Order: sequence, then C-alpha cells, then structure tokens
Amino acid sequence: MATTKYIFVTGGVASSLGKGTIAASLGKLLQARGFRVTNQKLDPYINVDPGTLNPYEHGECYVTVDGHEADLDLGHYERFLNTETHKANNITTGRIYQHVIERERRGDYLGKTVQVIPHITDEIKNVIIALGESHHYDFVITEIGGTVGDIESLPYVEAVRQMKWEHADDCCCIHLTYVPYLAAAKELKTKPTQHSVKDLQHEGVQPDILVLRTEHEIPADLRKKVALFCNVGEDAVIQSRDVRSIYRVPLNMQAEGLDRVVLRKVGIDPDSVPAADMTDWTAVLHKIEDSTDEVRIAIVGKYVQLQDAYKSIRESLNIAAAYNDKKLILKSILSDDLTEANVAEALAGQQGIIVAPGFGGRGVEGKFVALRYAREHALPCFGICMGMQCMAIEFARDVLGYQRANSTEFDPDTPQPIIDMMQDVKWKMQDAHGGMGGTMRLGAYPCQLRAGSHVAAIYGTDGVILERHRHRYEFNHRYQQEFEKAGMECVGINPQTGLVEIVSLKGHPWYIGTQFHPEYASTFLHPHPLFMDFICTAAANR
Repeated sequence: MATTKYIFVTGGVASSLGKGTIAASLGKLLQARGFRVTNQKLDPYINVDPGTLNPYEHGECYVTVDGHEADLDLGHYERFLNTETHKANNITTGRIYQHVIERERRGDYLGKTVQVIPHITDEIKNVIIALGESHHYDFVITEIGGTVGDIESLPYVEAVRQMKWEHADDCCCIHLTYVPYLAAAKELKTKPTQHSVKDLQHEGVQPDILVLRTEHEIPADLRKKVALFCNVGEDAVIQSRDVRSIYRVPLNMQAEGLDRVVLRKVGIDPDSVPAADMTDWTAVLHKIEDSTDEVRIAIVGKYVQLQDAYKSIRESLNIAAAYNDKKLILKSILSDDLTEANVAEALAGQQGIIVAPGFGGRGVEGKFVALRYAREHALPCFGICMGMQCMAIEFARDVLGYQRANSTEFDPDTPQPIIDMMQDVKWKMQDAHGGMGGTMRLGAYPCQLRAGSHVAAIYGTDGVILERHRHRYEFNHRYQQEFEKAGMECVGINPQTGLVEIVSLKGHPWYIGTQFHPEYASTFLHPHPLFMDFICTAAANR
C-alpha cells in the first residue's frame, strides 16, 4: 500500500486482559491476508528498557536480534507473526524522555520551553511513524501499555488523539475492556466498559472498535447496548472469550470479524483482498488442543513462582510438544529448594528437565544437584544460558575433580574459573549494534557447528547459525581441552573469538547446553529444532 495504516490497541478496566495477544492476533490475520505487518509496544514505565527489571516485577526480558532488551509482548508478536522485531518495536517512557532531554541539551529546540505537548507527544508520534516508514509496512499495530486512566499513559493516549486527528483515514483505535460476570446476580455487567470508554473519550480518543474480554458468551442485545452507550457500530463490538490456548485467539477474532472491521475503518474493502488463510495455524492448534499422550518436563530455575519469568521457554516447549503430538505437562521446581536429599523425589516421573537462565548466585547449587542427577541417570537435559554455565561447573567439579570450580559471577576468587568474563577475547567481537562489544553480549551472534556432532544433526547443518544472547559471563575456553577429553564436547564455537556457545555430553541421550537463548527464535509455525529434538527424545524416555 502507498500509505501505512496505524492501529492502536488500548486497555481499560483492568490490566492483564491480553492486549498483546489481541494485537498479535490481529497482526497475524492481516499478515495472512497478504499485508506487511509489524507490532509495536509502548511501555509507560520510566526505565529506559526492561533489562534491569526483576523478572518477578515484569516477567521475562525478551531480546531482539539487534540486541534490544524488550518487553515480553515482543515474544508474542514474533511467535504469532514469525517475523523478527527490533529496538524500534519497543519504546518506553524512559527512552522517550531520554531522547527529548538529549535533544534539549544539544540545543535542538533553540531555547524553547520543552513540554509534554508538543515535544514528548511529537517524539512518540515520530517513533510510531518511523517504524512504519522504515520497512514500508502496510500496518503498524501499536499496543499502549498500562490501563486507560493511569497517569503514566496519558502522553501516549494524547499522541494517539493527535495521530487520529492528523491521519484520520489511516488510523484506528481498538479498546480492550473486561465484562465481569456477577455469579450472585447471574448477569454480565457492561458498566465497567462504559466507564472505561468514557475515560478514553475524556482524554480525547473515541475508540473505533471494542473488544470485550469475558468468561461467558455476550448476547446480541448486550452488545447492542455497549455499542449504543459507547458510540461504536454494532459490528465493532467484538467478544473475546477465555480459551485454553492463546493460539486460538486469532481464529476467534477471525470468526468475530475483527480483521474485516479494521480494514473497513481504514478505508479498505475487506472483500477486495484475499481472506486470511489460517489452515496451517489451525492444524497446529488442533495438535495443542487435542493431543493426549503426555510428555512430562521439569523446569528448574530461580524465578519459577512467576510463570511469565520464563514465558518464551514455556511457549517453546508447548509448541514443540504439539509438533511431536504430545501434551506438555510442565512442572516448575524452585532451584533454591533442591538438595541431594530430595532431588530424586522432585524429578520422579519427569522425562526431561530444562535448567533455566538467570543472573546471580541464588539457587545455583540446586541447579548443580539437578544437573548431576540428569547426567548420571541419562535424563534428557537442556541447559539454557546460565543453565549451560551450570552444566560446565557441575561437570568440572564432579568429573574433572575441580572441587572449587565456579563462575566468577558467583565467586570472584575461585581458583578454577570455569565461567569468566573473558574480556581478553570479547574485545574482538562486534556486538549486534556494530560497535565493539562491552561486558554484555546482547542480540544475535554467529555460531559454527561441529560437523558430525549431535547438535549439527539436530540443526540439519554443519555450517554457521545465528542465535540470540543475553549474558555477561562465558565458558572459559582455557579448560576446553580438558572438557573434551572427559566427554563434554564443545560443539558450537563463535567464529570471531573462539568462545564456546554449545556443549554436549558424549554418550548421553540428550545433555546439551547453549550459551544463547534458542527460545527467542521459536515461533508457532516454526518451532526451534533444539526444542523439537529435546521433546522428541524426552517423550521416548519412559
């Protein structure tokens, strides 16, 4: 299309209603109609990015190919649309204000008083429009974080108001609300939705479409009432009922006609473009919903109390299980609680384990216990990032006999630094932004696979792969030869620096650790080969 269309998704009544899922579902439907689509998340918190946020505070920190630490909703966007996102797809209030203040310090505003309107709102509009223009997208679907009425999101809503005024024919606003069911009265109540829309109107934005999150079917007369009181068309009142799998939401939204209404709102006849072909999507969804043969996997980590802390890993396992015609039964184990005395009981009945990533020393001893058990009992085991590092430390202690082996992250004075900063080689490495790497590796880096290795067979290539990283410490390659002689093979190497990216235990059915995060590259229609093979092996481990 000659002109990019901008769709805004706001939320009201309560948080955690699934704005990201609705935005990703709409994106998938428009993409399936042949449009070029991208999703964007605007977060109202003042952190410059979520990289320093505690996972218990905000869930998983997702990493884009260009090294940006982003909101976990970008994981939804990539898994649904099967397209990569970048730094421009996630903007925070902190970044907006940082950029405006930097411009003010440079004198770009020529001495004018810098204010929320127009300077902050102009910056917000600029990042939205620039994303559309940079890759010539047909649609940019921008999710506004938070809940309408929050003071933090006011500048974003104001920017939406201005964009709808400046680009009336090319903008559409979808407002997601909640319709509660009062069990005592046996009634659905629309008043919270009415008040939420009133709040949005008070801020100058009239929603074009309402998506009503509900546990119960909303009858036609109630939808008509919502349409009347909220000034939207009856066909623009869409219900989104609770579902077992979020991957059913795109099909439900298609059945409700969301994509057709959106197209009409931005001046496109929905019958003039092909209908969304969701055949492949539906086939995979049926596997997720209908598979009954279980595969039992335990995830061992320090943040397991909050399921969103490992969101991409959980989704990657769930999708890989479906492709293997299995139903995933996932057990969360807090690594802090694992000991030699209880590990056998904790892992009883599990067919495989994931040792999860993380930062800091809390809970690592429990990870060592789980890893030793998996290694000695031929239990399929997948170590990711710190999980891979813990694999190396446990192996050095128990097999190589280095009793004080450790990471300098946990013990700066360890005499056997199996995991270290490795700054002597990192200086050679260009980071994902094109500059020389600092202490943190972020984004996609190359990895040369060893020909003939188990991992090369899984990937189907013995060439160079690209995988995303988020870590500061590395496997100390000065110990590589000792590991290789003892059976821990270093089968993936960074070609620029020689840093170890993948380890694999010889003679074990499946004991693989990756310094990178394969879960970031696993999508609904293209699951990551490592997760696919891990689940396949685990399922055979009866």
